[in-house]
Amino acid sequence: MPCAARLIEQQKRRNDLLKEIVRKAIHLCAAFVPLCLWLAYTPTLVALAACLAGYCAAEALRIKGVTVPVVSSITAAAARKRDENAFVLGPVTLAAGIIITAAAFDPVSARVGILALAFGDGIASLAGKCFGKTRIPFTRGKTCAGSLACWTAVFAAAFAVTGSARSAFFTACAGMALEILPLKDLDNLLLPVALAALNQFLL
Repeated sequence: MPCAARLIEQQKRRNDLLKEIVRKAIHLCAAFVPLCLWLAYTPTLVALAACLAGYCAAEALRIKGVTVPVVSSITAAAARKRDENAFVLGPVTLAAGIIITAAAFDPVSARVGILALAFGDGIASLAGKCFGKTRIPFTRGKTCAGSLACWTAVFAAAFAVTGSARSAFFTACAGMALEILPLKDLDNLLLPVALAALNQFLL
């Protein structure tokens, strides 16, 4: 019996990791947005808004039991346990965070905010799942490994965009602090906007 319980637990961990990989693969796709904005700013924003509206419509249909090809399958593959039988909000806040950041800040700061969202949040979660053993109190399961991975990813992204170690350092510290907060899906909205605003202030 203990052996069977251990196998069930291992399978559960594998399933959770696979779902996390799917979610964070979507996050990492956001890294292509700054290039698209540089090549075609307005069409990219329109396309993001259209994707957001299309996802909301597909998710509303899924809740009613209507399967939308591709979209419903991806949503089901990425949904956390807390999202079961509920509207999966993560892609909405992800797209909204990117759109607001791109529209509200100068191109350099917007690039920093979007890349911080793509790499910082995405890598932090995967690092926490794979290597996180020491949990940070009062953060609903956030780990030291995930937070350090977030800091490193945000610093690298910010420094690559701005060339300023000072700006990258403070942006990474702010990104790590925000990532630690138990914001659930709202971090997709807050993180790029806050870091773009900070970066614009520092430069």
